[in-house]
Amino acid sequence: MSFRERKIAAGDGLLLSCRDYGDPLSPGTPIFCLAGLARNARDFDLLAERVCDMRRIVALDYRGRGRSDYAPSRKRYKPEIYLDDALQVMTAFGLHRVVLCGTSFGGIISMALAVARPGSITGVILNDIGPDLESSATSHALQMIKDAEALPDWETATARLKQLLPDLNLADDAEWLRFAKGTYRETADGTLRPDWDPVAIEAVPDDPKTVPDLWPYFRALQQCPVLVIRGALSEFLSEKSVERMQKSKPDMRVAVVPNRGHAPILNEPEATRAIDEFLEEIDHGRAGHETAKAR
Repeated sequence: MSFRERKIAAGDGLLLSCRDYGDPLSPGTPIFCLAGLARNARDFDLLAERVCDMRRIVALDYRGRGRSDYAPSRKRYKPEIYLDDALQVMTAFGLHRVVLCGTSFGGIISMALAVARPGSITGVILNDIGPDLESSATSHALQMIKDAEALPDWETATARLKQLLPDLNLADDAEWLRFAKGTYRETADGTLRPDWDPVAIEAVPDDPKTVPDLWPYFRALQQCPVLVIRGALSEFLSEKSVERMQKSKPDMRVAVVPNRGHAPILNEPEATRAIDEFLEEIDHGRAGHETAKAR
């Protein structure tokens, strides 16, 4: 996969790493990709490989993840700082008109970006996330991430992820290995360790009830085309939550990926078809003018 790794300085001077795919002068609307809480830019390789011939794709490693710098203290891992980091990236890359693609936590940041910089956001893809956070699923995921341990090799890593994420149902061993390599990094002693700063995860409150009401952020998307992708087995985004979102925004498009838990990896036929149609309509200025929903 061909990409340019670029690093930019955040507001506090910390260096953020981004993967920059495609030609910046391509005619298609660029995509700014934001990963899950303990994930990184590598999660969007498959999406970028498929669409980068027509558009630029920028994928961010949050601070404390992937190849970005780790913050000096847990005080520098706060939602408002993650939001500011994303804004800094948009400015540095000249993303003045962009589609946001946010998986899980990245979808929350996407909604906040649409509030902070509404004139720049031409569409939002929310991957298995909405304004309702399912407390039991969120608590379980946080505990699983916080308990992550070093592993001896990639075979063990893939087996461990299959055990922890039985509903993810990736297609084959190659997909599981790719997922594992976006989860762990190889250290100098040959062991595999989680590819994130443990302090960043420790800074996340254990009680999801402490999270602010996200519905005002979602309602800020009323004038913005939105595509929601949901894993049919997901415990993070329920059918009831999607129904509430559709009542709030009737023109919202929805694609459901069968036999997939949290979160779709965006190479599934249902996801790729919905994304392609969504991007085409945005490129031609038609998105948001139809109330039909893709399912």
